[in-house]
Amino acid sequence: MLGVVETELFIGGKWVPASSGNRFDVLDPATGEVIASVADGGESDAIAAVDAAAEAGAGWAATAPRVRGEVLRRAWELMTERADELAKMISLENGKALVDAKGEVTYAAEFFRWFAEEAVRGEGTLATAPSGANRILVTRQPVGVCVLVTPWNFPAAMATRKIGPALAAGCTVVLKPASDTPLTALAMAAILAEAGVPSGVVNVLPSRSSGKVVSRMLHDSRVRKLSFTGSTEVGRILLAQAADNVVNTSMELGGNAPFVVFADADLDAAIEGAMIAKMRNGGEACTAANRFYVESSIAADFSQRLASRMAALKVGPGTAEGTQVGPLVNEDTVGKVDELVKGAIEAGAKAETGGRRPEGPGFYYPPTVLTGVAPDSPILREEIFGPVAPIVTFSSEEEAVRLANDTEFGLVAYVYTTDLARGLRVSEAIEAGMVGLNRGLVSDPAAPFGGVKQSGIGREGGHEGLLEYLESKYIAVNW
Repeated sequence: MLGVVETELFIGGKWVPASSGNRFDVLDPATGEVIASVADGGESDAIAAVDAAAEAGAGWAATAPRVRGEVLRRAWELMTERADELAKMISLENGKALVDAKGEVTYAAEFFRWFAEEAVRGEGTLATAPSGANRILVTRQPVGVCVLVTPWNFPAAMATRKIGPALAAGCTVVLKPASDTPLTALAMAAILAEAGVPSGVVNVLPSRSSGKVVSRMLHDSRVRKLSFTGSTEVGRILLAQAADNVVNTSMELGGNAPFVVFADADLDAAIEGAMIAKMRNGGEACTAANRFYVESSIAADFSQRLASRMAALKVGPGTAEGTQVGPLVNEDTVGKVDELVKGAIEAGAKAETGGRRPEGPGFYYPPTVLTGVAPDSPILREEIFGPVAPIVTFSSEEEAVRLANDTEFGLVAYVYTTDLARGLRVSEAIEAGMVGLNRGLVSDPAAPFGGVKQSGIGREGGHEGLLEYLESKYIAVNW
């Protein structure tokens, strides 16, 4: 069970109950048992959070960039000091293996450190107009009150990846975390308050009524920014609502990452990369390799070796030492994975390992490798979000690119080849915002993270991540 952890709403620097008095349960995915009860914020609480953020806005925007940066640096230190405690909390409410949870805490904290450094880099520009008649002065100002909506799969990292740049830019925020994993977000609020974030600058609003509370905030004229990470389906709805008040939006939406392996690839490296790209976070990641395209001449060898590695992974409760694959987050998620695999097998695919949901408590699904997957199988169209690797063969570079691009999504892709020219050529041809070339991991706080097509709008991380929370103001001057 959890130790002492805040379970109320965090609004205006205070822990407060929901105005309705309602609460909701948080479950342990390993057992399905209740581990905590959290305040269930409603629309009136959402407006109270916007009130607090708006009231704190002018003061935080006027705070020196160096001071804002030092607050974020202190938050990085606190997260680093409490990494084990935070990892256990993430593992308990999310289900991921403790080793993955510890990796997430390190990754999440780095966003605070990166944007602590970026806080002083909101540079403007000065130029002479081409006509010579005047100067063009461009300054950058914080967007204003930001609504941040985060998913359950990386409850710490998705929060810090948004909060870090927003605070560095001088914005105030209302964070609406996923209702499956609110405890980590509330822990982030406590850490930021201890780090010196003034009251009202960061507000956290757990709620089971996500659609209603987010919509209510988007229709408040004081809210000027929405940053959302989640499904493309929900993203479309929020984009439509944001249009009513022309709210600035950033969207990191669904993925369907291809993992392309050419015959000339270093097969050992490709297998290692596949294990990282597929099994990081148990496959519950928008960056997870979703479709494996392997050149025909090496497909049998690659499939056998990947199945052997996947079969050897230890499945168990995320909090147990030695667990490599924990349960999926909830019943809906494991049910969807099971349905996709069953559909693929019924259409002719073969499970080289796994392929069947185990009986018993908890939301478990075994690491699975499928071969002989039909080209029109739904498992190649939908984001699996689980430990399943469907393998399809190809015979030419052109076919590989065509298969990789045969999706409405375009977040990330992975390419393995020892031919550098081919690697760069294919990386340019694949329609994705990010490409891992002979790498199974692309995420880095210092790099711009985001997709094309229906995988999103805008970028998080890197200097680009800071600019998402700044508006450029042009002033025409003479001297």
